[in-house]
Amino acid sequence: MGKVNIITDSSAYLPKDIAKQYNVRVVPLTLHWGGASYYDGVDIEAEEFYERLSTSKSIPTTSQVTIGQFHDVFEPLVKAGEDVLCLAMSYDISATYNSAVQAAEMLGNPPNLVVIDTRLISMALSLMVIQVARAAEQGARLPELQELVKDLYPRIGVYFTVNTLEYLHRGGRINSAKRLLGSALNLKPIMEIRDGKIELVESVISSKKATLRMIDLIEKSIDGRSPVRLGPFHALAFDRMVEMEKIAIERFHPVEIFRSAVSPVIGSHTGPGTLSMAYLAG
Repeated sequence: MGKVNIITDSSAYLPKDIAKQYNVRVVPLTLHWGGASYYDGVDIEAEEFYERLSTSKSIPTTSQVTIGQFHDVFEPLVKAGEDVLCLAMSYDISATYNSAVQAAEMLGNPPNLVVIDTRLISMALSLMVIQVARAAEQGARLPELQELVKDLYPRIGVYFTVNTLEYLHRGGRINSAKRLLGSALNLKPIMEIRDGKIELVESVISSKKATLRMIDLIEKSIDGRSPVRLGPFHALAFDRMVEMEKIAIERFHPVEIFRSAVSPVIGSHTGPGTLSMAYLAG
């Protein structure tokens, strides 16, 4: 029997070289914009997306991976008798996990196919996928990988900040009063993924303070554990990401760093200028 096949969705925006190295299958969510539809990370890449978004009067809408998409990926693997582990983004953020579950049901819920709601998203999800894919490469079987996911979850976190509250407002994530107050005071919200949901941690004045505060929050979350792996990612904020990365290297001495862009399906709700860092500690 071959190694366990690892599948995830495009919200992770798993670096392409990593996906290729470990043969991770990435199933895309969909962006709908200007009368056209695009598979995330397939038909439209991050840089092109954010350049266009920064000047657009309209913003795209997004839709989860469909049942049919997952079915098309699962079916040939299951019929070949191969083991499959699907690591999906948090159900509280997208119905993508539910689509994967229904696709598995269509195939009769075979024992060699496991779908997990990771309660994560974006680079935090990527960090989990990378570690699980490495374990699969080394011969770990489905039960071992499921235990690994449970072990990894409490050691992974992610913080992010946005350049403007406008996109969160347009997407219905905040109300008009908060947007107006935040804009007037130039507040930069710092958010995290907590228990599978996007939660506001605090707001600070200026992007620089937001960057430094995120590092402090990560340090508190890591709480002296090692080794540390980091996943800095951005949406048209490369220079700020590099600056944040340098500070994080001095502070945490990470054994690995995985850079990426914010997935367009996520960035459509956060906008250009989004800056984030995920971590895996211990």
